[in-house]
Amino acid sequence: MSSVSYFKNAKHFVANPTFNTYVSEGDALQYLHKHCATSAIHDSEERYPPPLCHEGTREVVIGRIEGWYGFEIPPEKKIMWVHAPAGYGKTAVAGTVSKKLESREDLDFNPVGATFFFWRTSPERNSPARLIVTLAYQLAMSIPELLPRIEAAVKRNPMVLNKALEVQLVKFIIEPFRLLGGLADMPHRLVIIDGLDECINSDQETRFEKQYAEDQERAQVRVLDLIHTLVSHHLPLCFLILSRPEPWIKRHMESKSFQAITEALDLYQVGDHLNDVEKFVRAELARIAEMRESPTQPGESDEEWPGEDRVQQLMSRTGGHILYASTVIRHIDDPYGDPCQRLDELFESPSISAPGLQSASFTSLHELYRQIMRSCPLENRETMIQVLEDVMASEHHFDLDIGVRRALTILDRVSGRAPGRGVKAVRCLHAVMRLRDVVDGDPESDSLMFFYHSSFVEFLLNPKVSLEFTVGVQRGTRRLLLGCFDSLSSMALDSKVDEEHFPFVLTRWAMLWNRWTPSDEAEYLSQLRAMLALDLKACFVRECTPTGFQSSHRHGTSLHCCCRAYHPLNNIILQRKPYLADEPLVGQTISYVQSSVEEAFFLLLDPAHYSVGHDRTLPASEKLMGLALGTFLEEIYQHRPHAFNKVLQALKKLRLEQADLYERLEQDILYWLIDDNHRLRVEKILKLVRQDDQ
Repeated sequence: MSSVSYFKNAKHFVANPTFNTYVSEGDALQYLHKHCATSAIHDSEERYPPPLCHEGTREVVIGRIEGWYGFEIPPEKKIMWVHAPAGYGKTAVAGTVSKKLESREDLDFNPVGATFFFWRTSPERNSPARLIVTLAYQLAMSIPELLPRIEAAVKRNPMVLNKALEVQLVKFIIEPFRLLGGLADMPHRLVIIDGLDECINSDQETRFEKQYAEDQERAQVRVLDLIHTLVSHHLPLCFLILSRPEPWIKRHMESKSFQAITEALDLYQVGDHLNDVEKFVRAELARIAEMRESPTQPGESDEEWPGEDRVQQLMSRTGGHILYASTVIRHIDDPYGDPCQRLDELFESPSISAPGLQSASFTSLHELYRQIMRSCPLENRETMIQVLEDVMASEHHFDLDIGVRRALTILDRVSGRAPGRGVKAVRCLHAVMRLRDVVDGDPESDSLMFFYHSSFVEFLLNPKVSLEFTVGVQRGTRRLLLGCFDSLSSMALDSKVDEEHFPFVLTRWAMLWNRWTPSDEAEYLSQLRAMLALDLKACFVRECTPTGFQSSHRHGTSLHCCCRAYHPLNNIILQRKPYLADEPLVGQTISYVQSSVEEAFFLLLDPAHYSVGHDRTLPASEKLMGLALGTFLEEIYQHRPHAFNKVLQALKKLRLEQADLYERLEQDILYWLIDDNHRLRVEKILKLVRQDDQ
């Protein structure tokens, strides 16, 4: 009996519930190409011109990557993870490495096996859905002997393209390599995965926003697991992964399974990024200067535009971030604008309201920040904004040794949040906030630095660009001030200061008051009553008690701030509402603060305070005590002669009975006197202390 085929020459057909696709011999590669994310490839048209490192920059980093790759000698660790916060040029590094390796003429093979540049705003590039197909297509092109094996896999079962990524990985990459044999003798190729943190979608095309943060973590970890699988099969491939140090990525890369096969490279710590950015800035400004129609405008000096001062100002703002520098260059290089005027506006206008910050050239920077903040779960956003407000309100109020996580815990307690709530709420902001457990900061700064880059702070303060993420620093200041008053309401001379937030509350409440702007007269008077209810003498004495809390020397303490309660014009109590000077409650508060400061100093200067049974050292930081006392002596000498005489006698007694202690205190008073006029006045006062009693 003859057999008859009812589906002869059919390419697409349905038999029962099973779907089948037939791909002819010549169509396999084209079929694969059709399903690729071609725009994710390093030399794609969509990415043209691709971001590249400026000539002469990032040489140390690129050298480290080339040294790790080894060209003809496989690296011991098959994965290199290059990580850095937003703005450090990771994508430019990836693009430069791709271009540099492909241009090697001394090799008989293409070192770049495949690339994939994730991009969060591109539907084709913000998902892992097309990752494996795109890598397989490029490997077929860069490794000629692999091409027929991958074509055969596509022809054998084209429907693999609709299967899970893990299945695609096996069918389109692992099995074709295995069928080749002799893998140990093959040159190893570099696979570059850039912007892993930009992979924000799962395989699904759409998701609700509440799934956003969870999905992006899962998608990014899945990509890492796919790469780990490839490495575990000992293929002639090595992988360069570039991303921000998101906590889930960092945790995965530092896990036991990845440690043995991964070399990590912190772009923030490697090389001279400040020098690199300066090279870029100077070269670009020189290029713009050459294109100016009139090199010297009326009123300009003969110095070549923009002048060294402007260059240094710009460098100060960049903080070593190429993202900010390149955005500024694009801004002033607008063909429809005057570069002189644009650069001047950038520095002469307040940064949060400069017209230039609204221009299209800053759109990508602002959109980047919005995207980062939108990655936070919706239910956490209100708390996230509150934490940012608290952080910005307490700027410079923490020393480097505190650490960001501990500082956030302290702010939680003061603001009334559950411990750890703040860290959790801003967990998604690792790209722009320093949330590591290790201490981060400018080695020349005494203060803890919460943010990697100042442009993020400017963004948060500008409602025109931050939109729903606008931060109100005054809201944070008010919240922290109220929290301080609440915590201090039970403070007494014999109170224990053993809770972690108390040192912050004691030393910082007056500075918060100084920054606070009441919404109306009623709120101002209400907080005066709250201040009157405190035992300020106890607060001042207790803040001068050793607690282990590191106060920022350059910003002083509450005791130091309240010494300004004597000044008739620049009075700490009146400065926000000078027209209320005749209000009885205002006068009562000023008198109370003055008397509390004096009583605290009388106690702190009493030799009995350092006698047997007491610590025979100055309380807390001697230098901070000297800062407050120096200001206090100046103020009462000018405005309270009667109180000054009393303090003078207290200092004489301390010098007589605790000479060593007094000498150290005097040195610390003089330590802070930079202004010559202030120094002369205080030295005159200290001479009175050394005079014999009449």
